[in-house]
Amino acid sequence: MATDSFVPIAPRPPPVNAEGLVPWLRRNLFGDWKSSLTTVVLIGLVLYLLPLLAQWGLFQAVFGANADACQAARGTGACWGVITEKWRVIIFGRYPFEQQWRPEIATVLMVAALVISCVRWFWKPWLALMWVAVLAVFFSLMGGGVFGLEPVRTDLWGGLPLTVMLATLSIFLAFPIAVLVALGRRSQLPAIRTACVIYIELIRGVPLISVLFMASFMFPLFMPQGMSIDVLVRVLVGITLFAAAYMAEIVRGGLQAIPKGQLEAADTLGLSYWQTQRKIVLPQALAMVVPSMMNNFISIFKDTSLVTIVSLYELTGALGLALNSDVEWRPFKIEAYLFITAIYFAFCFAMSRYSLWVEKQVSVSRTR
Repeated sequence: MATDSFVPIAPRPPPVNAEGLVPWLRRNLFGDWKSSLTTVVLIGLVLYLLPLLAQWGLFQAVFGANADACQAARGTGACWGVITEKWRVIIFGRYPFEQQWRPEIATVLMVAALVISCVRWFWKPWLALMWVAVLAVFFSLMGGGVFGLEPVRTDLWGGLPLTVMLATLSIFLAFPIAVLVALGRRSQLPAIRTACVIYIELIRGVPLISVLFMASFMFPLFMPQGMSIDVLVRVLVGITLFAAAYMAEIVRGGLQAIPKGQLEAADTLGLSYWQTQRKIVLPQALAMVVPSMMNNFISIFKDTSLVTIVSLYELTGALGLALNSDVEWRPFKIEAYLFITAIYFAFCFAMSRYSLWVEKQVSVSRTR
């Protein structure tokens, strides 16, 4: 009787280390010949441009507020002296010079409140009361007229404080409106569904500049004789309604991704419509659309630059105000725009990093 011969199994290769710098480089930069070629070309381009940028931005640059020295270095070195000379106007706009400590404190308070609101440990019931207090202090400092502060008209507000305030309030106000409109568009009641569809399509069919123009110049024509609403309020309402229309479609996409079986299960358990939305549908739907919502938030923050059309000089408008009125510093707009670009990038990059953190937290909760 023949017996089968024993055939040994070949040894398996050792596991490949997937952690560390070398595996990361191999996976992301040198995965194949196309990726490797692109990486080498980009590295060469950076090595070529970096010394030139260093010469222009550091070694031959002028950092003092000396217009003659900047003119002498023009074409060979950067003039950071324009920021040294004009940073107050760029940051605070036309706000009275001797009172600029007020918008400085107000902006620090609001940014600090935003940072606190993003930390999970502070998600307590008192957070809403903190925001009420912060907004009260912000508008008291900016507007004055209380506690012996000199009144300052809203058309003199500008720069970074105006940008932060418009972006923060429009995001906070647009979010609940967007959720309600998204639910309304999926409603079984024809009147509510039609009203929400008209609102979304009408707002999304025009650019934000048109909305701001209507809010600033056309809306007062429909007001009763002698009645007027502050232009800052009208602009804030316009940005909020515009952002809410886009955000409502984002939320509606998340709502459509919820399986119908979950709604039927909620009906079986006897949950009401609002209980179903609050406990089952909205938590899942909003978690699915975190990246799109954060993109919308970043877009809102950058779109505040359009309020210059209605003579509210936020960060970008304040820069033009600072340079266009001074012939000596007007040629150095590139350096000034790089300055506000760094400010915009810092805020937008922080929001994108926070979005990634939220996505990671949501993915962890799904795997439990």
